[in-house]
Amino acid sequence: MAQAHESHDTNVYYVPHGSRWPVVASVALFTTMLGFAQWLNEVSWGKPVFFLGIAFLAAILFKWFGDVIRESLRGFYNKQVDTSFRMGMVWFIFSEVMFFAAFFGALFYARQFALPWLQGEGHKVATHAVLWSDFTGGWPSNGPGAIGGAYQTIPAWGLPLLNTLILLTSGVTVTIAHHALKSGHRKQLLLFLGLTVLLGASFLFFQAEEYMHAYKELNLTLGSGIYGSTFFMLTGFHGAHVTLGTIMLAIIWFRCAAGHFNRDNHFAFEAVAWYWHFVDVVWLGLFLFVYVL
Repeated sequence: MAQAHESHDTNVYYVPHGSRWPVVASVALFTTMLGFAQWLNEVSWGKPVFFLGIAFLAAILFKWFGDVIRESLRGFYNKQVDTSFRMGMVWFIFSEVMFFAAFFGALFYARQFALPWLQGEGHKVATHAVLWSDFTGGWPSNGPGAIGGAYQTIPAWGLPLLNTLILLTSGVTVTIAHHALKSGHRKQLLLFLGLTVLLGASFLFFQAEEYMHAYKELNLTLGSGIYGSTFFMLTGFHGAHVTLGTIMLAIIWFRCAAGHFNRDNHFAFEAVAWYWHFVDVVWLGLFLFVYVL
């Protein structure tokens, strides 16, 4: 946001002017997604452009959120601004719900409609008779073209179960930390919030192990037909959200250690806790519909 003035009337809704961050962040996001798209299409310059965009975006967010933190610490935000922040976070999480709903919808459509039609069931019998008369595969499947070749799936009761327990535990620890903050128990706050960060990092470590095992030993890749694409899109985007959530939790830990919050004024902590609980709930859906069923 724009450079904050030294003083501000708290009876007036604070609106920063002349902020360059939204425009610059848009450029960084465009660069990141352009590089990612080209990387997926195996264009040589896609990977370096993607990481350049990530670094550019990280630097912008560091400066932008730094401005917001300074404005908050100087007392520029009144109750009305706090309400706006809360509404903004609610709508943001709602948009994330819709984001994952689209991928869960693709998974549901492929399993319940597309594959049965390819096998001649329902009203799409012509699809089977004319195009894929020999196709009899069920779920999981890489389609009648066997795209990506033969592969094996990841058992639900190994690393996926462990990661489920890790995330559920992290939901408990962040809740304990929140109660400690509201009760003024600083040591308990830092301990359980720190445990939450460690649990998030542990989840990411085990997911990386799972991905390496899938690619190197199971031949399960993003190119393994509809199963591979839905599996990695759902678990991969969730992993990206866990990464973001872990970074945010770590930043909140440092802010708690610096004494930025008190029992009555700690929305930044609450916003990250909401986000983390959302991540937990999405993973439960993933574990059930991607790994177990």
